[in-house]
Amino acid sequence: MDKKSAQNPLDLKPSHFGDDFVWGVSTAAYQIEGAYDMHDKSTSIWDRFTSRKGNIFDDQHGQVASDFYNRYKEDILLMKAMNIPNFRFSLSWTRLMPDGYEKGSKAGTDFYNRIIDFCLECGITPWVTLYHWDLPQVLEDKGGWTNRDMLGWFQEFTYYCAAAFGDRVKHWMVLNEPMVFTGAGYFLGVHAPGRKGLKNFLPAIHHATLCQAIGGVILRSEAPGSSIGTTFSCSQITPNSQRPKDLVAAQKADALLNRLFIEPTLGLGYPSEHIKVLRQIEKYQMPEDEKASVFEFDFIGIQNYTREVVKHSYAVPYLRAKIIKASKRNVPTTLMDWEVYPPSIHRMISKFSAYEGVKKIIITENGAAFKDTIINGEVQDPKRLAYIQDYLRQVYKAKAEALKVAGYFAWTFTDNFEWAEGYYPRFGLVYVDFNTQQRTIKSSGKWYKEFLSDKG
Repeated sequence: MDKKSAQNPLDLKPSHFGDDFVWGVSTAAYQIEGAYDMHDKSTSIWDRFTSRKGNIFDDQHGQVASDFYNRYKEDILLMKAMNIPNFRFSLSWTRLMPDGYEKGSKAGTDFYNRIIDFCLECGITPWVTLYHWDLPQVLEDKGGWTNRDMLGWFQEFTYYCAAAFGDRVKHWMVLNEPMVFTGAGYFLGVHAPGRKGLKNFLPAIHHATLCQAIGGVILRSEAPGSSIGTTFSCSQITPNSQRPKDLVAAQKADALLNRLFIEPTLGLGYPSEHIKVLRQIEKYQMPEDEKASVFEFDFIGIQNYTREVVKHSYAVPYLRAKIIKASKRNVPTTLMDWEVYPPSIHRMISKFSAYEGVKKIIITENGAAFKDTIINGEVQDPKRLAYIQDYLRQVYKAKAEALKVAGYFAWTFTDNFEWAEGYYPRFGLVYVDFNTQQRTIKSSGKWYKEFLSDKG
């Protein structure tokens, strides 16, 4: 094996995926920005949620995070040095519209204008997510995603963002993982705002579905020529056995985790034939809602990390299905206790490609958390490197099969605040010392740099 092959054991080049295949990294505002009280930024649901003891690992918070607010130039220059051509980031609603829906903030708008302009100056294309979970607390106090007024609030926020940035931003994502922010935040209560139960979950589902389409319609009108998408979390669902009850349980889990938001967007309605309790969404529906939920996105972002093995369980209400933890199955895992299972990403590309209404698929997140240690100024992370390479082989397989995949964004650029898990799991290609904010490119990041430089 020659030296170059040893550096790139993937044996694939970006050119193998096609000249129009998109490569990049993904981030989210609350997870990296910090500066939680700078200028006129208001409190977000995550600012409030992290202030309550017991909600987050070690009672950590995102008040400083990776300090991207003050270090954005340093980080964007590092991206440029790592040959990363596309940068996905989100807009903090509380920074742009502190009161939620009426008045914009000049300071917040100027901050994102600086980011966008500097990206373009560095030859990096900005990909912007409108909503990545940091709802203004002032709106949550009025019911947040459970309140139908959210449709109007989100409309005003989208109009504002399109007007402020649509002249330069040509790639948009409306929502990030609505299944996660509604399920974890409004049903299980383990994410902000910490609400629980069907009475919160069902209206939140419906209003997020409608806002997804509302955002798409506004962006298409106000930011003409843009490519507009939205993103979904997804995992391959495998039944624990071929017993009929386990097969039904897997079918229900798949409907909830993989189909709940994509199908109404495509005009197929909610998958209530497999999850009967979803029929209760009808009490929150208005006559035109089914039609208003539909939007023809230019691309769908799918975010895959693992697969889930599911068995029947009477103890789980409504679903009668239980996920068997990866740590109980004697399989390779990440720090998140997610199974390392590369075929899952191929399965999800295939699944979403099968929808007639899906034009294009971008992998908008994929990555892994492992224990990283800085030794003599370097971070060797062979498990993450192997994970990325093995998943990319599956993405290439899907591309070679003429499935609709057209891009790959690694999660994430720098280590960050990982929601309820705090700073314990590190997903970054770049190591962050959270005491000094010093950045160190990990061996996986060095590999990604070399991979992206090899265009021929």
